[in-house]
Amino acid sequence: MQQIQATLDFLNSKTNFFTPEVAIVLGSGLGSFCDNLEGISVKYNEIPHFGSLNVDGHKGELLFCEIFNKKCVIMQGRFHFYEGNSLQVATYPIKVFKKMGVKTLILTNAAGATRNDFNVGDIMLINDHINFMGDNPLIGKNDSSLGERFPDMSEVYDEFLRDIAKNSAKELDIDLKEGVYLAVSGPSYETKAEVKMYHMLGADVVGMSTVPEAIVANYLKMNVLAFSMVTNLATGVGEAKLSHQEVLDCGKFAGGKLSSLLMKILERI
Repeated sequence: MQQIQATLDFLNSKTNFFTPEVAIVLGSGLGSFCDNLEGISVKYNEIPHFGSLNVDGHKGELLFCEIFNKKCVIMQGRFHFYEGNSLQVATYPIKVFKKMGVKTLILTNAAGATRNDFNVGDIMLINDHINFMGDNPLIGKNDSSLGERFPDMSEVYDEFLRDIAKNSAKELDIDLKEGVYLAVSGPSYETKAEVKMYHMLGADVVGMSTVPEAIVANYLKMNVLAFSMVTNLATGVGEAKLSHQEVLDCGKFAGGKLSSLLMKILERI
């Protein structure tokens, strides 16, 4: 709590006590969402107790702005487990956002599809997840002022927000998929055998983020909405060799569709 307060004091000094109600985390290649937004930007490396960010396609700034008269804070890039951050460090911003007043958290990511009826460029609404990272951000001594020791996980992704997302997609004529996201630690991509196993377990897409943030947000009693942008077909589903550049290129290609959907959702919530 002392660290969180130090972070809050710093951000308040930079934003004149800006109190966001919605937080958005932008995944790989999705930074263009902020291109036409105006507000106050703060670099991660200036913020006390924030983690390290060393991944291409992640700008590494917080943007405080208003969208449809809603005060928002946008993470332009996230902290990953595979960078050497603990999950507690990777999810630290979510705790800060909660203390700033955020009630709704929107998560986005780039992911690989484990099923052959998904296509590159598809957007999937996450309705559940599988934590296959081998770790949990809530491990350690619990601070009861933040949340309970054993939080229920039966509805991490808010049904009301998911309905808004589906209706917004229909209005925009976007073919919105829906399914289960499985998180692995990375940074290596999955083998054919692993992808086959993940699909058998019920995963529709696989990625290296989002689940720790969703767990912490649920623990903090925040309303969570999450999307995966299918940037590749996972190993064994597609024929192409996988690369991070492919992920970034697809983010530029299909990110506009997800950006339009996010704007429509923000207009309606």
